[in-house]
Amino acid sequence: MKLVFLGTQGMQPTRDRGLPSMYLSLENENFLIDCGEGTQRQMRIAGLKPTKLTRILISHFHADHVLGLAGLIRNLSANEYKGTLCVYGPRGLSKYYEHLTKSSLYVERIKVKLLELKPGFVFETEKFTVECFQLFHSVESFGFIVKEKPRRKINLVYTKKLGLVQHPLLGDLQKGKDIVWNGKRVSVSKGTILVPGKKFVFIQDTAYNSKLVSFAKGADLLVSESTFQDSEKEKAKEYKHMTSSQAALVAKKAKVKQLVLTHFSQRYEDLSVMEAEAKKVFSEVMMAKDFLELDV
Repeated sequence: MKLVFLGTQGMQPTRDRGLPSMYLSLENENFLIDCGEGTQRQMRIAGLKPTKLTRILISHFHADHVLGLAGLIRNLSANEYKGTLCVYGPRGLSKYYEHLTKSSLYVERIKVKLLELKPGFVFETEKFTVECFQLFHSVESFGFIVKEKPRRKINLVYTKKLGLVQHPLLGDLQKGKDIVWNGKRVSVSKGTILVPGKKFVFIQDTAYNSKLVSFAKGADLLVSESTFQDSEKEKAKEYKHMTSSQAALVAKKAKVKQLVLTHFSQRYEDLSVMEAEAKKVFSEVMMAKDFLELDV
């Protein structure tokens, strides 16, 4: 998976940080999680072509997470986007989409499919699945889980004993098909080992809640909002956001491998305090910045 942070600020953009949006590239799918104001410009700077997008996931309808959608749709129309763009969002998606796209003179020239999110399955491809889960924000808000499907690896210890090495039949085994070798049936269960896929979790705007741990459990990568410093824990509670150490606590309890913090309040120009607070709780912490690119 290729992950590019297009905007890492919350509420208001700053000179160095745009509003929330992340770009994920998985196999033949390229999609956004949120589409804050200025996302199409950020994509251009990052060298990402909007016409390559297949899906857009909107976590919730607060302005900083969605106001870039209308401009991006117009961009796609102007550049003769092919195919159907799937846009996912909470209840009321059709109403909000209409308001956004009808906010100025515009003729829609592309096919857009709107799908409302419900906790659980969102979509899948041959190699991965996407699920969503409800967060604890001031409006309906969703986090996302992207999981690679388990893949089969040849059990070389077993197949070498049979003299089965570098043969086209091994491809059938990896596809989950039993084979026959030298008159003997070789079962998938013995001839392969099922390797679990990686898990990536994205926690958008939310207050701290212990239920978040179950969603993030065992993730290879957790990307989480971290709006406030610990000194403003009460403000975080009031506005239903998390502090840096609260996000780190989720990561620690969920036993994730890597935590990336994002969605910072504009009041913090220097994020070193937040980073230090998080690392006191969980050591594997990275602070996101615009155009940070991760291959995971």
